[in-house]
Amino acid sequence: MDQPTERNRLDEEESPYLRQHADNPVNWQPWDEQALEAARDRDVPIFLSIGYSACHWCHVMEDESFADGNVAEVVNENFVPIKVDREERPDVDSIYMTVCQLVSGRGGWPLSAWLTPEGKPFFVGTYFPREAKRGQPGFLDLCRRISDSWDSPDDRAEMEHRADQWTSAARDRLEETPDAVRGSAPPTSEVLERAAEAALRTADRQHGGFGSSGPKFPQPSRLQVLARAYDRTGREAFREVLCESLDAMVAGGLYDHVGGGFHRYCVDRDWTVPHFEKMLYDNAEIPRALLTGYQLTGDERYAEVVRETLEFVERELTHPDGGFFSTLDAQSEDPKTGEHEEGVFYVWTPAEVHDVLDDETDAELFCARYDVTESGNFEGTSQPNRIRPIDALAEEYDLAEAAVEQRLEDARDALFDARAERPRPNRDEKVLAGWNGLLITTCAEAALCLGDDAYTEQAVDALEFVRERLWDDDANRLSRRYKDGDVKVDGYLEDYAFLARGALACYEATGEVEYLAFALELGRVIEVEFWDADRETLYFTPESGESLVTRPQELSDQSTPSATGVAVETLLSLDGFTSDDFESIASAVLETHANRLESNAFEHATLCLAADRLEAGPVEITVAAESPPEPWQDAFATRYVSGRLFAHRPPTDDGLEAWLGELGLEDAPPIWAGREARDGEPTLYVCRGRTCSAPTHDVETALEWLEGDDPADAPF
Repeated sequence: MDQPTERNRLDEEESPYLRQHADNPVNWQPWDEQALEAARDRDVPIFLSIGYSACHWCHVMEDESFADGNVAEVVNENFVPIKVDREERPDVDSIYMTVCQLVSGRGGWPLSAWLTPEGKPFFVGTYFPREAKRGQPGFLDLCRRISDSWDSPDDRAEMEHRADQWTSAARDRLEETPDAVRGSAPPTSEVLERAAEAALRTADRQHGGFGSSGPKFPQPSRLQVLARAYDRTGREAFREVLCESLDAMVAGGLYDHVGGGFHRYCVDRDWTVPHFEKMLYDNAEIPRALLTGYQLTGDERYAEVVRETLEFVERELTHPDGGFFSTLDAQSEDPKTGEHEEGVFYVWTPAEVHDVLDDETDAELFCARYDVTESGNFEGTSQPNRIRPIDALAEEYDLAEAAVEQRLEDARDALFDARAERPRPNRDEKVLAGWNGLLITTCAEAALCLGDDAYTEQAVDALEFVRERLWDDDANRLSRRYKDGDVKVDGYLEDYAFLARGALACYEATGEVEYLAFALELGRVIEVEFWDADRETLYFTPESGESLVTRPQELSDQSTPSATGVAVETLLSLDGFTSDDFESIASAVLETHANRLESNAFEHATLCLAADRLEAGPVEITVAAESPPEPWQDAFATRYVSGRLFAHRPPTDDGLEAWLGELGLEDAPPIWAGREARDGEPTLYVCRGRTCSAPTHDVETALEWLEGDDPADAPF
């Protein structure tokens, strides 16, 4: 029988990232038992390379090393080379990235790791050039030296000892939990304010965002902390830093001013030049933060960018049947050279703008507004940044402001059409359950906040897509990835938690109980597969899943929100609808990690939001009606109500009986019990801080009660 490592097996995979490497002379293997067994049988190390399809330096390392025949000969002879798509296998990525960060103090992709046949790492790094340069060892020489050391008994013993130490360190960081302290309690809402205070200390008050240098990342979870802390305390500085960050992101190069949507991050302090890939999760979480900013400030620009971003997603990242694709690459073909270059699809020169726009004034206005200059801001070209205000341009060109705005809008339309003729960046068309959950939540929130049913449809279509293709009704289990009919990988905590939050948001936006029922099903699997009652924590990988060298938790916020934090907050939201004791699980997780949150709240923004949700309780808005009146929807759309939970129910108890049957409940939960419509009219019941208002038919009365200093003293 042929050894699997005698050929490159990535042509059997559906991951676009893995298939990008299917023609390499390196005999790449997917992460599976065949490859791992081959390493044990051959008694050679594993060379593990982790990346993703939109990763610029992953492409560079492929071009320099993995496509090189001489490099491939050394790698194939001395290692079992395994290629992993980090978006499909975040569990594998988490373990070895943690080791890289512990050992080197930094991380990133491509991640390069050499492992024992048992999967324990003994050498780690990120990008390596083919030949040594600028203090970096060359990849080819490194492979030779590692192979020689492996064949030396003394050196191998040292490598295996190091592998044991590093694996133990990763296990301590990722898997272990603190010993229980008698009489301990979950953290209070103080951790939310601590996180917000830390945000103030690290805020760049000149350029927006966090940190005094580049690169600048969006950090939407921290922005949500600032919003809720402002709502809790009224401290104006929290609101100011939130708005400064949002303003910087929507004005600078992070945002695609021609086509909508956000790039991954900016390489500089002032948000001018982005790293050009577009990730689904950024285009979910940043608009969600903008919706929060819109409700707090009424700034129409925030709402406008949300609309443009969701239009971009609908146009460029949506499967014909409704699910959302994962990424757009940073690189695309430069028509002038035929080479693939970063950002070439998005950047402009003044000459290119003038070629597209017939009117000289229109071209000058666009270049002045969006910083398109002869010198450029990116390799001799310009990534548009919105730098000149409309009133200044109106004065300079002796035009009415409305005329300037219309000219710029027409110019953007023309440039968008011209840009569409350029070679496009590649699209990673795998559909990930968790990432879809993030955007489903945002679309449902946009429907509630902006009053557009199209966003409800967008959310529901994606939820149905994921449910039909990735949810197994018989097994009650979720898979992570769908690609062209192929389903792969058991769902992780983030898949269940993010999708449960999205399903709950769809229930809030539509009042349809089937979405609530699905959210509850997902919540129950979280308890069965991820909750460890002995250690009182939630793990990232399912109990029934593959056993790796350690079982990670995800407590801090990364490029996506903490899976544990979203799970805890979602379980708290679902607790009021079920006889399952979700609150006890959420409380125990927060209690287990209380010291971590109290000592470093800033790195655990989503868990801090969950801790605040536990102490404060949700703002429960029970709506007893066939459908809420339009004035109710408009009134709530324009107000930020932190921790808000819309609990729709039928107007009569007879109608509620059918819902209880669908949810498998014998009795109505407290959030619905005794809350039928009064006098045959739609009725609101509002609770905050576990104190409730009287039922009312008037939404403004309910809002006045919510906004009172002490709801218990409100005049009813």
